[in-house]
Amino acid sequence: MRGNDVLLKFLIWRLRNISDKNFILILAGIVGAIAGIAAVVLKSSVHFIQRLLERNFYLYDINFSYLVYPLIGIVITLVISKYVLKEKLGHGITHVLYSISKNSSIIKRSKMYSRMITSAITVGFGGSVGLEAPIVVTGSAIGSNIAQLVHLNYKKRTLLIGCGTAGAISAIFNSPVAGVIFAIEVILADVTISLFIPILIASVTGSLVSKTLLGNDILFSFQLKDSFTAADTPYYILLGVACGLVSLYFTRLTYFVEGKLSGINNDFNRALMGGAALALIILILPPIYGEGYETIKSLLNGNEDEVLQRSLFYGLRENGLIIIFFLFAVMLLKPIASATTIGAGGSGGIFAPSLFLGGVTGYFYARTITQVFPFTNLSLSNFTLVGMCGVMSGVLHAPLTAIFLIAEITSGYTLFVPLMLVSAISYSTISYFEKYSIYTKHLVEKGDLIPNDKDRLVLSQILLEKIVETDLLTIHPNATLDDLVKLVRKSRRNIFPVVNDLGELEGIITLDDVREIMFNEEARKSIIVRTWMTPPPAFVSSNEKMQSVMNKFEISQAWNLPVIDDGKYIGFVSKSSIFSAYRSKLIRQNQEE
Repeated sequence: MRGNDVLLKFLIWRLRNISDKNFILILAGIVGAIAGIAAVVLKSSVHFIQRLLERNFYLYDINFSYLVYPLIGIVITLVISKYVLKEKLGHGITHVLYSISKNSSIIKRSKMYSRMITSAITVGFGGSVGLEAPIVVTGSAIGSNIAQLVHLNYKKRTLLIGCGTAGAISAIFNSPVAGVIFAIEVILADVTISLFIPILIASVTGSLVSKTLLGNDILFSFQLKDSFTAADTPYYILLGVACGLVSLYFTRLTYFVEGKLSGINNDFNRALMGGAALALIILILPPIYGEGYETIKSLLNGNEDEVLQRSLFYGLRENGLIIIFFLFAVMLLKPIASATTIGAGGSGGIFAPSLFLGGVTGYFYARTITQVFPFTNLSLSNFTLVGMCGVMSGVLHAPLTAIFLIAEITSGYTLFVPLMLVSAISYSTISYFEKYSIYTKHLVEKGDLIPNDKDRLVLSQILLEKIVETDLLTIHPNATLDDLVKLVRKSRRNIFPVVNDLGELEGIITLDDVREIMFNEEARKSIIVRTWMTPPPAFVSSNEKMQSVMNKFEISQAWNLPVIDDGKYIGFVSKSSIFSAYRSKLIRQNQEE
């Protein structure tokens, strides 16, 4: 109680001395700083585990440890998540979006550390995923829980989730602009200028914390060597199309592999089978081990032979065609490895895999052109970087984040034109086939996320079970109309559900149906309700999505529909009650804004 008393006194003091606007700015800085510290801890933990496990690795010979490490990492992650943390992993950013859309921006307290622990083990042991999504979940949970602690409303909780996201991405890449844009483009659907400032503060704070604690030891950075040449524009246009198709391949294959693994009911069988498959892929193609940023750095620095280190093909490193075919194999199998890591029970995200796949795609594309046409002078490093932007834009459906992230990690805007061009083309290409990103597709399909439609978003937040009307008087199907007239005298409603002894709805009868005959005393004593009732035009269930309910109202042209759960009559729902709940939600949200 003492802690609660102190918090209460602080909140009272705050209300008297600090305006809401300034308080949010202070909280944004705090959330950004804590998210930055979390990013530093996660990066340092993963790098420590990797150095510990790789200290006896051979650079120029195959390492059979690859057959063991990823499998061990996935199994340990599964045990911790299942028995210690007691939560399911999967795609973390999808969970954040679900929490914003359907759980009033409330994220469990355990999420502030659970993804850090599980992803450090998964990635540290070689799981082919990234740290960005776990640290976004961590930052979002920090923002949500601080907002809950000081009793902020839904809008401000959501804003602090965005602040946590911005601070986390900014810290892990030392890229404050990309952090802000990612929070706005992926996490927050509707941001005004007043909400933009706290996100800026959180992102800058996260970056400063990371820079102070780690200096330049960030996940990925590169100094540009070559400038952009306008004559290369046709090649970049084709690269944009290629990146869009690679993004589509990544997305579709991820759905397929995760779907197949989810069909294995036993968690440990899934982990063992998935871990074994991942280990075999990594044994053949070592660049797929872990996040893969070292491979990208080797390609950017012109040391393409380094990608063959620790593989069966290192002895053929002088053969340019072997390197090209090797990179093509990496492109084909990287999505399988990433999806297998997550689907088998590992913890991580697709942010880093999309960057890795994009870098390999860009290098493979330019390297193939220069191999086939030796007179062509293309900058392999530039195409590698722009490829990273293109695939990330397509997979995440976040073209602006991709552009500014690559621009920031290269410390300049020399490549801004090709980055914009390839990002736009890649995004347009995949959008033709996949309207939504990996993060949002399943949520949208299930009705748990309504993108870019405020009316539908408000409607989706109304729970049908909260507005079911149970005050309608029921009547037995074998009762007479005379019995119904007696109910009419007591009822305030003009609808009477006809319910049998098993609690099943057999039909409905309305006051309009019996108005003419209800004054004929002899007739109503002989007429059975069953013969006079009509079937309802449609019915709904109490856990049905509100958009589906409204569609049924529109098709049936009814004003009231019965609610049936597991064959049992529950009550009725009316358009007027839905409109009333909608209006209340809208007024409440406008007041919070």
